[in-house]
Amino acid sequence: MSTQEKPEEFSNRWGIILAALGMAIGAGNLWRFPRIAGEYGGTFIILWMFFLVIWSIPLLMAELAIGKHYKKGTIGALGSLSGKKFNWMGVFVTLVTMGIAFYYSVVTGWSFRYFLLNTQNLVDYIFGSGAMNEKFADPNVNYMDNFWAHLSNSSWEAVLCYMFTIAIAIWVLSKGIKQGLEKVNKILIPTLFILLMVVAAFAIQMPGGVKGLEYLFTINVELFKDPNIWIQAITDSAWSTGAGWGLMITIGSFSRKKEDVTLNTFLGAFGNNSAALLAAMAILPAVFAMSATSADAIDFLHGGNTALVFTVLPQLFSQMTGGPFLSWIFFGAFAMAAFSSVLPMMQLIIRNLTDYNISKKQAALITGAACFIIGFPSAWSLAIFENQDWVWGVGLLVSGIFISFLIMRYGPSKFKRDFIDENSDFKVSSKYFTGMIYFIFFAGLFLVYWWMDQGYSKYPWFDEKGNWNVFDTFSNASIVTQWAIALIIAIVFNGWFYKKFVKK
Repeated sequence: MSTQEKPEEFSNRWGIILAALGMAIGAGNLWRFPRIAGEYGGTFIILWMFFLVIWSIPLLMAELAIGKHYKKGTIGALGSLSGKKFNWMGVFVTLVTMGIAFYYSVVTGWSFRYFLLNTQNLVDYIFGSGAMNEKFADPNVNYMDNFWAHLSNSSWEAVLCYMFTIAIAIWVLSKGIKQGLEKVNKILIPTLFILLMVVAAFAIQMPGGVKGLEYLFTINVELFKDPNIWIQAITDSAWSTGAGWGLMITIGSFSRKKEDVTLNTFLGAFGNNSAALLAAMAILPAVFAMSATSADAIDFLHGGNTALVFTVLPQLFSQMTGGPFLSWIFFGAFAMAAFSSVLPMMQLIIRNLTDYNISKKQAALITGAACFIIGFPSAWSLAIFENQDWVWGVGLLVSGIFISFLIMRYGPSKFKRDFIDENSDFKVSSKYFTGMIYFIFFAGLFLVYWWMDQGYSKYPWFDEKGNWNVFDTFSNASIVTQWAIALIIAIVFNGWFYKKFVKK
């Protein structure tokens, strides 16, 4: 172990805001959000914005303030807030986000491979025969379906892309906050927004594109009666913004003392939602433009097609003049979004290791090795990837419950005064913050119960032979077993974690 290195900080407010945007704007904004918005239209967007204000922003403010106040990673900061008795909660939050980082780096690898594929297609379209683009467009060839099936199952190609993206991420993060994360985000985030705006502008101008835009913002009052849309809205807001991940604690730990927590949180949160809307404004008009009728487009979107980005979108773009160029821009933006999100996930692990007095470069190498080894099964098997996404994605709700509990225990009004309002010119009402923290705690408990009660597996707990159904991708048994392992580690080693990361 090395001696403690000099504390690092972001250069200015924009360094923090760009880091928050990089953390929040990920593959979900370009992959998950357009699919759900396509299924429910403007009704979903209204609820999604509503939950941004009552769920995500209060949690993000709290996390940024905790990191800024204690200047430690997730274990040290949450442990300092909780005391030894509840220190295990901070350890659990950390383990959940580490679980996400291990499989999310696989998504980053996929995005890089799709960018290479679209680069190859663009070169062939401009300088070659254009035969590759014809394969993309031909529904009888099923080129994109076959490509996705190959990449997502037992593919060494996927593993190599995954290894490459991890190596680049570790190289960036080993340089530190100012020279690594901050410098890269200054390029990635503005470029990402520009690319999304270009694709959206072209998609809207396509014949029928405006109908897609109208559909996106049309509110169907009857859909408010559907409980599923409410659940989709709150979970997408939480996962999209990074609320409950502990990533904002990590970002806050590098902030300057005089940073305005409230203003920075609002700018980052609304910036994230803007990126998601831009992605939807690119994809939905394209679907309408390429469908025979508006009814066909709506029927397709109502199907909630999970392969919308990976298989359908390249096929749609290939059918329009200049489509390969737009597809190349879109997947460039997709790769940037995925990469900008994986950086703070890895930084969370690195920050906790440096709190343990491991040098920055050693911590980066350890993190890279862990991501490669533990994430390898997800890169090799789509079923394992989907299981990990399921287990730790729902685990974020538990993380949100734990963080809100620790704030309730401290006293929400007192927490706001002591942590958030310090050096904040822009302030929110104490009643709003207090009410939302209590709402997050009780709503989170309900959501976890509701999610498991739905029974997404044929055998949620026990298989047909009566055995504990732990290896089923979407079973409750798999979720509870892996959560239990994380909780046992957190509770059994609670004293050690407290001594090494908090008390010192």
